[in-house]
Amino acid sequence: MNDAILTREERVVFALRELYRGYGYQPYRMSKFEEYELYVRNKEFMVGDRVIAFNDTNGKMLALKPDVTLSIIKGGEDKPGEKQKVYYDENVYRVSRSTHRFKEIRQAGLECIGEVDLYDVYEAITLAAKSLCAIGGEYQLTVSHLGLLFGELSRVSDDPAFLSEASACISEKNAHDLKLVCDRFGVKNGDYDSLVRLLSANFAPSDVPAFLSTCPTATDEIGRLSALLAASPYADRIRFDFSLTGDANYYNGFIFKGFLRGIASDVLSGGQYDRMMEKLGRTSRAVGFALYLDLLEALDRPDDGYDVDVLLLYDGTCDPAEVLRQVELLRKTEGSCTAQHAIPEKLRYRKLIDLRKEGTKC
Repeated sequence: MNDAILTREERVVFALRELYRGYGYQPYRMSKFEEYELYVRNKEFMVGDRVIAFNDTNGKMLALKPDVTLSIIKGGEDKPGEKQKVYYDENVYRVSRSTHRFKEIRQAGLECIGEVDLYDVYEAITLAAKSLCAIGGEYQLTVSHLGLLFGELSRVSDDPAFLSEASACISEKNAHDLKLVCDRFGVKNGDYDSLVRLLSANFAPSDVPAFLSTCPTATDEIGRLSALLAASPYADRIRFDFSLTGDANYYNGFIFKGFLRGIASDVLSGGQYDRMMEKLGRTSRAVGFALYLDLLEALDRPDDGYDVDVLLLYDGTCDPAEVLRQVELLRKTEGSCTAQHAIPEKLRYRKLIDLRKEGTKC
């Protein structure tokens, strides 16, 4: 196969399949459709609450799949001592964050469900880093822990409204509004100062233990994971940012996001979602991530700005065999060639050859 004709998205998919299989993850295939009721019951776990729904021939309401993880959880079962490790490459259908319209979005990722421990979290974060590396270019993987963030907030105030408003300010790194929220809820200046530290709590893995030693709600697992990541080959691409937040209905424990230079939003998102499993009636723990492949379009534009190297013009008097001979010759000497009767609108070509004007025998 000629890699030059593959898009970046296609090359990445092949690389990810090989990567995930190498760690024992099995391919997971699912239908494009799912029962609409699954999403109605679990709107709080979805990215947006709008779904494309339709009636099946038997009258049952179906939906084009807007989420992969819900389907995987629904299709699995809890088996003591076992872990379900799967990867996927699927299209989902939901409102795009950029266009605010429904879009078919290609998504790849993996899930580990079962008796998940620190190793599985470490493996998932490592595979997230390897996934970003497979795309190419500069990247950064940011890691946080919701237990630490909400532990610090709860230590200051257990008012649900305070937790919601303060966490939003911390996520936005907005110290000014955080101060207003703290004043409104009667938070002491010393406690406000401790929360402000979370806004700037951005460290290399090796620097995390020093911060944890001054944080009352820090847990041992954060220190252990930071030590593992500090010793990994991807340590210089990983940052711990304890202002990073996630949906508390969905995630618990460690969460992480991946970023690529040239793309404004995160292209990878994941973490532990035991809370989601529990709300769906499962007893297993879980960790996983999704990579939004549609966002890679911004990186896949040809560097030379051309759609084709040569545009070959001919008319109805030309011998088809001669036209094909010219195309084959140009493909060998110039790279790529398209034969047309007229110049297509918006076609970007490097060179124009007009057989009609050159007196080519037709």
